[in-house]
Formats: sequence, C-alpha cells, structure tokens
Amino acid sequence: MSPVSSFLWTYAVGVKVLLSQLLGRSFSLPVLPPQKAKVAIVTGGAKGIGYETAKHLSRLGMHVIIAGNHENQGKLSVSRIVKETGNDKVEFMFLELASMHSIRQFVQNFKAKNLLLHVLVNNAAVMLVPQRNTVDGFEEHFGVNYLGHFLLTHLLLDTLKHSGSHDHNARIVTLSSATHYIGELNFNDLQSRRHYSPHGAYAQSKLALVLFSYELQQRLTAEGSYVTSNVVDPGVVNTDLYKHTSWLFKLCKWLTSWLFFKTAAQGASTVIYAAVSPDLEGVGGAYLGNGQKTKSADLSYDVDLQKKLWTQSCKLVGIPEWCQSDC
Repeated sequence: MSPVSSFLWTYAVGVKVLLSQLLGRSFSLPVLPPQKAKVAIVTGGAKGIGYETAKHLSRLGMHVIIAGNHENQGKLSVSRIVKETGNDKVEFMFLELASMHSIRQFVQNFKAKNLLLHVLVNNAAVMLVPQRNTVDGFEEHFGVNYLGHFLLTHLLLDTLKHSGSHDHNARIVTLSSATHYIGELNFNDLQSRRHYSPHGAYAQSKLALVLFSYELQQRLTAEGSYVTSNVVDPGVVNTDLYKHTSWLFKLCKWLTSWLFFKTAAQGASTVIYAAVSPDLEGVGGAYLGNGQKTKSADLSYDVDLQKKLWTQSCKLVGIPEWCQSDC
C-alpha cells in the first residue's frame, strides 16, 4: 500500500470508529471480583489507558507493576494510584521497549523479586512517529509496539505458566487497534525501509500484534498451559498518542474529542475486563472491542501467516530456543 493510500485508509477507519462510538453504547465495566495476592504488569502504565488500567487493577487489590521508560512520570503515577486506591502494592520499574537489552534487564529485575505473574498487559505504543530506528535497528513502530512485546512476553511466559491454574488462568492482554484492518505484512521489508509511511508502519505493527496473540494462544492450548492470550481494541481514545499528527488534526481533536473520543478510562474498560473478568476465565484467542468478542481482520486468521511471523520474530529478537521448541 502506498503512503497516500495508508494515510487515507487510516483516517477512513478512524472516522468509522468515531461514528460507531458516537452512535453506539459505551461498554460499562461490571463489578469485578477482588484480585488480592495477584500480580500484574502493565507496560506504559504511567499514563493514558495504561494508567487507568493500572489504577483499576490496584483498586481490586492487585500488586501492580507499572513498566515504562519515564521514571519521574512513572513514580508520580504510582503515588497518585496509591493515594486514590489505598493499595500500596504499586511500583514502577524501568522498561524501554525500544531496547532488547532493557527488556531482558527488566525481566531479570522482575524475576529477582520472586513474584508470581497473573496478568501481563501489553499496552505501551508509539504512533505515527517519523522514520527512525530503535537501538537494535528496528523500525520504531514494529520494534516498540510489536517486537518489544513479543520478547517481553516470551521472557515472562515461564512465570505466567507457573502462576496460572485450572481455576484461574494467567492472562496476557495485548492492545491492538482498528487500524490493523488495513495493515499489511511485507516480509521483504518488515522495517519499512523502502517506502516508509508512518500510517502503514503503525497499522503493520498492530496487525502483527493480533497475529502474534492468536498464534501464542494456539501454542498455549496445544501444551495445556493455564495461560490465555487475547487482543483488545480500545477504540479511539483521547490520549497523547496523537502528538505526531498534523496541527490540523490536533485542532480538530481539541474541538471535538469531548464528543467523539473515548476517555482514557473508557478506553481501558475492555482491557480491564479482559484482564480479570470471570466471564473470560479460560477464554483465549479472542479479539475484544467495547466489552464484546468481535471479528478481527480476515488476514489475522491466516494460520500460515501467524506461524511465518512467529518464526521471523524469533530470529529478529535472537531467541532461537523458542523457535527450536515451538516454531
């Protein structure tokens, strides 16, 4: 897809979602059971959807770890959550998803705490950034949004498996976007070096997350693990992810967000539901939007594509042992 086509299709999808949000009924969280003695990691949990997710999980009694790359902001968010929820088991841990070394260091530091892990929320993301690479040479959308969470999930999977049980599966909740419907995977140019489009690169990363989540669930099911993997589309939410958009878009957003956009709390509602609701106990491989299972892009159900992306991802992040045992 050309950069112009990606641009036009992205905003067409956005308008469709905005109209749906305006005309439809917003999902309201039901009363959820206490989650005392359970542990959650929320990437990008210092602001936006991640913050609202972390706060609600804390209110339910969970030990919540906010994983992010801005320490001051992270610690401030921890203080606010502790004050608002009365739960002092909230902490910040540094994680830079643009660095494979940082991801490995984060997991090492987490495992040194000897904690279980019942919920992993893969939330952090970049959107529409100019063409640039991570420290490992990956295109930033693909590297941060997808490969960073791919590696993080792999490194935490043993702890998740150990923490899950027949009655209470551990859960992996990965955030995607409606833009995945227009996403394409070009295996000859996954890093978008030939014809870069920020809209196309973002959509590709979100499609990759859906494919990964489905393939992961198939593998977890095949080995009988008490871990589930689901994808959430939070909708179009009023967060600061739009800082790389044009001034005209920012002006329109400023004027109309109160009407068309979800609040961060509304955007987090389905994420929280996927993370702890009894309705989804033992349920995996689902794409959830507005509190309901819905159909993702036709391409995302391509089993061969899921496996091909998995194998390529293993190679890119340098974990051949995952490929040898699972690919």
